[in-house]
Amino acid sequence: MVGVKYIASVSFGKDSLAMLLRLMAENEPLDAVVFYDTGMEFDAIYRIRDRIKPYLEMFGIEYVELHPDEPFLYSMFDRPVQYRNHAGCHYGFGWCGGPCRWGTSQKTAAIRKYKKTLDEPVTDYVGIAADEPERFDRAQQEGKILPLVVWGMTEADCLSWCRARGWDWIEQTRNGPVDLYDLLDRVSCWCCRNKNLKELRAIYEGLPEYWERLKGLQARLSEPMKGTGKSVFDLERRFDLARQWEQEGRKTGTKEFYQKLRNYKVGKEQNDV
Repeated sequence: MVGVKYIASVSFGKDSLAMLLRLMAENEPLDAVVFYDTGMEFDAIYRIRDRIKPYLEMFGIEYVELHPDEPFLYSMFDRPVQYRNHAGCHYGFGWCGGPCRWGTSQKTAAIRKYKKTLDEPVTDYVGIAADEPERFDRAQQEGKILPLVVWGMTEADCLSWCRARGWDWIEQTRNGPVDLYDLLDRVSCWCCRNKNLKELRAIYEGLPEYWERLKGLQARLSEPMKGTGKSVFDLERRFDLARQWEQEGRKTGTKEFYQKLRNYKVGKEQNDV
């Protein structure tokens, strides 16, 4: 009789970690945990990974770590990329996220390649939460198992489940240690273009080391991270001005604010010359 290999794809964010912890707690069949490391994760993610590995060993669960075929930064800046509509190529995919989620494509390909190396049929657990219905159909069509949906665990439930068991995503900020989930909506790669302005401001104000890394990436890319007029440098000026206005009790997001922001950018650029 042909056996089945049960694997769990994890990112070590709140949802996949809650799924993994509960699978182990309820002694569900699980042969391997697969983590795809972009090399651009928050340090807190790597700490979760390192902390969970002894538990996996104790439960007799294999830990599998996958990596891109080429370094993330090579793909971002230097990889030859063929133009779609005419001859020639440009170099580097640029920012990952939005309309060009090349990192996700690489992750999917790496996991698919790994599964092809297995002799047994694969049952793949994925950490899609019960309040993410827009993701259900595709995952189920691909034959994936959604334990969090079966258990009725929402994203908030997953975070509570992990925290109640002593798991957190601590990073050092200017004001001391903070859980990333108190700053960000999603703990994806620190350079993900899908981060919203609220999250980017939280990184700028609370996680200066990562903000400096973002500025380093932007300095090598002509395309603004968040679109026209919203490079990392533009956003830094915007966040500076917003903080000034808030301290003065003034509302941001108004016509007056954006006019001031345009003048503020010009003044900053002149001072930088």
